[in-house]
Amino acid sequence: MKLISYRSPSGKDRVALWAADQAWDAGSWNPQCGPDMTAFLEQGEAAMDAMRELEQRVLQGDAPIKPLALEAKDWLAPVPRPASCRDGYAFRQHVASARRNRGVDMIPEFDHQPIFYFTNHQAIIGPGPVICMPDHFRQLDFELEVAVVIGKAGRNVRAEEADRYIAGYTIMNDWSARTLQMEEMLLSLGPAKGKDFATALGPYLVTPDELEAWACPPKAGHTGGSLALEMVARLNGEEVSRGNMKDMDWTFAEIIERCAYGASIMPGDVIGSGTVARVVFWN
Repeated sequence: MKLISYRSPSGKDRVALWAADQAWDAGSWNPQCGPDMTAFLEQGEAAMDAMRELEQRVLQGDAPIKPLALEAKDWLAPVPRPASCRDGYAFRQHVASARRNRGVDMIPEFDHQPIFYFTNHQAIIGPGPVICMPDHFRQLDFELEVAVVIGKAGRNVRAEEADRYIAGYTIMNDWSARTLQMEEMLLSLGPAKGKDFATALGPYLVTPDELEAWACPPKAGHTGGSLALEMVARLNGEEVSRGNMKDMDWTFAEIIERCAYGASIMPGDVIGSGTVARVVFWN
């Protein structure tokens, strides 16, 4: 399934099914499917099953509700208000090239465990304009990533079972103000203000069953599922980044295990992969 979030005429965040190239407000048909994405995820498998029933009826031409008439301004990030947002560092090639650009060797600790940092969960945005302050334009940069959204609560989750905690996948753009980032990281703390203003998600949250055709084994010595999905970013029609999700050296299952070690993960939490391996253009 593909799920989206949108802003209703009353100004409320709502979750909807995307099927047959239209949006369907499932909560207006079955309250268990709404009202918003976080509430939907907190309902667990029962809500997912109800959403699948709606999808089946839509695709069969027996929709019990009318589709929504959404404008571009109505679309939100799939999870507009996550309880937390973490970002990983899973692509070895990106880590190695970023360090090479700074004149330092690849760090062997990359292979010891997956790492992540917390970014501003209040700065999540969806499709559309990104609001920036003047300092953000000093080496404003994008980072093409994929993210998972957690579907159920857990703590001390093992990598062998962590994929079952994934409600879905979405595109992530970790916007970065590089000048601010480099200034603050001279003090060995951060990133903070350099990544404090916007993290773009969406437009869709795609459930794992929708992606089974692209499933592939992880890299040797790693645990969890992987997906052979192309990742491409374009700026004004020009390709600026490309990679493949299967090139993640640390799997999402392993990243989730690290996140949940001695800590709780909750429905609606967002976890990014880190930047895709190959960046063609950097501003």
